[in-house]
This record gives sequence, C-alpha cells and structure tokens, in this order.
Amino acid sequence: MIANHGAALVVITVGAAFVNGALGYGFSSITVPLALLFLSNQALNPALVVLEVALNAYVLWTNRAALPRVWLRVLPVTIGLAPGVVLGTLVVARASPDWLKLLTYVALLPLVLVQAAGYRRPIQAERSAGLMFGGGLGVLYAVTTISGPPLAVALNNQGFSKQEFRAALGVVRLAESTLAAIAYLAAGLFVRESLGLLPWIVPSVLVGVPLGAVAIQHVRSETFRRVCMSFDAWIVSFGVSTLLRQLHLVDGRAAFAVMAGVVAVDAWLLYRFFSRVPIPMVTHAA
Repeated sequence: MIANHGAALVVITVGAAFVNGALGYGFSSITVPLALLFLSNQALNPALVVLEVALNAYVLWTNRAALPRVWLRVLPVTIGLAPGVVLGTLVVARASPDWLKLLTYVALLPLVLVQAAGYRRPIQAERSAGLMFGGGLGVLYAVTTISGPPLAVALNNQGFSKQEFRAALGVVRLAESTLAAIAYLAAGLFVRESLGLLPWIVPSVLVGVPLGAVAIQHVRSETFRRVCMSFDAWIVSFGVSTLLRQLHLVDGRAAFAVMAGVVAVDAWLLYRFFSRVPIPMVTHAA
C-alpha cells in the first residue's frame, strides 16, 4: 500500500511538519485527515505516536524556561490522560477500519470548526475541569492521534503567554504521546506496516519543522493558524462525505452535502475573521 502512496505521504507530512514548526502543534491534525484517505488508523496511528514523542519533546525543550510557571496548572489534565488513552487504545485495536475512520473524522470536524471560529472562554475550575478534560483528550488522542485543536482552544483561554502556551502544550502532548506509545505496544499495534511508514515520514519532519519555525517569524500567527484550520475543515468534511458513501449510509451525491455545508460555514467564518484583521497602512516619507 505505502509503495503506491509514498510520495503523497512525504508531501503531506512535510506540510504538516511545517505547520507544527510554526504553531507548536498541528502535525497530526494535518496528516491524519489526508493520510486516512489511503491508510487505516491501525497502520497510521502507531507511526505518528512514535514521531510525536520526539516532536513534543522538542517543543517542550525549546520552551523549557516557562515550564516552572505552567506545569502545576496542566498537571490535572496530564493525570486525566491515562484512563482515556487506555480506553481509546481498546477502540483502535477492536474497531472496523472504515468505521474508525468515520469516527475520527466526525470527532475532528466540530473541534476544527470551534477553533476556526476563534472560540474564547476561560476555564474557571482548572483542577476539576482538567481531570475530566484530560480523560476525554486521552480517548481522542489514542483513537485519532489528534489533540491539538481542543487543547489549543483550552490553553488559549487561560491567559498564557506565547512561551507558556507552548510549554503547557509540550507537557500535555509529550505525556499523551508517551502514554499512547506504551498502550499501543501493550496492545500489539506496532506492526511491520506501521513501522514501515517511518522512513517516509521522519525526513519530512526534519525538513518541515525548522522551515515552519523560521516562516512564522514573518507571518501573523493567528492568520496562519486560521488558514490551516480552514484547510483542515475542508479535508475532514471531504473524508466524512466519502466514508458516508463508502459505508452506504448516504448514497450518491447527497453524501457530499456534509462537505458543502462545512465549506459554507467555514467561508462565513473566514469572511468574519478577515473583515476584523487590521490591514497595515503604508505611509511614504515626505
């Protein structure tokens, strides 16, 4: 399978690594919707989890100066991850590949649209809410290898500085990827097909991450994030529509009504976002 799609996987993962280098997250949320068009979760997830252990360790290391200010605040989320990861791993090990893909896309779609809408609402009871949020996040990550969108929404609302945000993100995501790797290993999910993806993906990460880190210094980060979320929404909605037709839940062109609806909603969100973005005025010296 991968021999026929190796070039596509390289292009996808270079782009995803570029986004991750720029934002500190986004590798899986870009890779998964596209790669699931030709791979199963059971093949893709273990390879991504291994890579994300390294990626998240890198994010945490580069923002380690802020670690003393954030680790206690994200500790409840981190503790809540473990039971969720175990439950999610059981789902991956036992679910039908096509139904698991559909579950992944359906779970992602509202998360991507919420982030695209720029939702902001601070969480008041961080400790109690953090444990519950961590459990849900653990299930989501183990099933999809994606947690960036909901985690970014939660952390963006808590008043962190840019470095504190990235450090907090690094703590939680390193914990969840490490726990998922252990759970996948215990469940026997590290098979030859999964490990065979790594030679195609690792070079892409080594190229894309530093390029993204450099590029974001010259681009407004919120605009870049917003465009990435739009792209993600379109791909996820395409995946939902395709699987609805493949599983004969909705036949014919009607299946693509989901994609049409998402594109319409996102187009409105894009218009609203860019109508509020200040346009820099160019002045000329006399």
